[in-house]
Amino acid sequence: MKRIALLIVTNLAVVLLLSVVASLLGIDRMLTAEGIDFTSLILFSALLGFGGAFISLLISKPMAKWSTGAQLIDGTEGTTQYWLVNTVKRLSERAGIGMPEVAMYEGEPNAFATGAFRDSALVAVSTGLLDAMSREEVEAVLGHEIGHVANGDMVTLTLIQGVVNTFVIFLSRIIGYVVDRVILRNERGEGIGFFVTVMVSQLVLGLFASMIVAWFSRQREFRADAASASLLGTPQPMVQALTRLGGLQPGVLPQAMQASGISGAPGGWGALFSTHPPIEQRIAALQSRAA
Repeated sequence: MKRIALLIVTNLAVVLLLSVVASLLGIDRMLTAEGIDFTSLILFSALLGFGGAFISLLISKPMAKWSTGAQLIDGTEGTTQYWLVNTVKRLSERAGIGMPEVAMYEGEPNAFATGAFRDSALVAVSTGLLDAMSREEVEAVLGHEIGHVANGDMVTLTLIQGVVNTFVIFLSRIIGYVVDRVILRNERGEGIGFFVTVMVSQLVLGLFASMIVAWFSRQREFRADAASASLLGTPQPMVQALTRLGGLQPGVLPQAMQASGISGAPGGWGALFSTHPPIEQRIAALQSRAA
């Protein structure tokens, strides 16, 4: 609940920041002179920006189950399920969090953690991961996912996504009003210039926003790897798991969940938008801990 409260406080802080900056630059007065309600614009941007991210977080668990076909297990289904549930229980106790729900789903090697609250999260692994890795390696992957939950990564990423969403929505509409009212000199309400400019601005600004969110996501992967090493008492199992993963074709998760998986990163320009660092960098970071 503390992280949810932080998300709400951050939302209010962003609204206040935008208001102060706009006042200092005279943007609020310019818009008011053009008959535009500046306060309503800010509140609309914050509601849309944070509201969408917040709702996505709240429904993340049921959406994850539905989109991957993950089935909850309690350990009574078989020896593998029993081991999985008990391993998650042991790691979550070490991490000081509530026992997450545990699930399995059919698919290529991957795993993910999701949920709005650290004491009632969901950890899921694919059948492909269980088939491709040793139990020690799977335990390291589970430690990585538990690390995400303990670090509050799902809420943190939602908070960052909400901030950039608010700025994108707000700035794209400011640019739209400037083009429509100042450059095109439209005086009959919001014209076609406004709507076209807003769409183009949201696309361009959204690309930069995606790069910012992806950068933060990559940093949290390093922290989750380190958490796995700490929970297991050594980084070697996670190094072995990443090495194994590097030689496999990771399972593709639904678009909305790709940041939650354990997959590697594309090369070239695509790396700027990747939610995960290259596996080589992650292995090097873990090995530096052991040095």
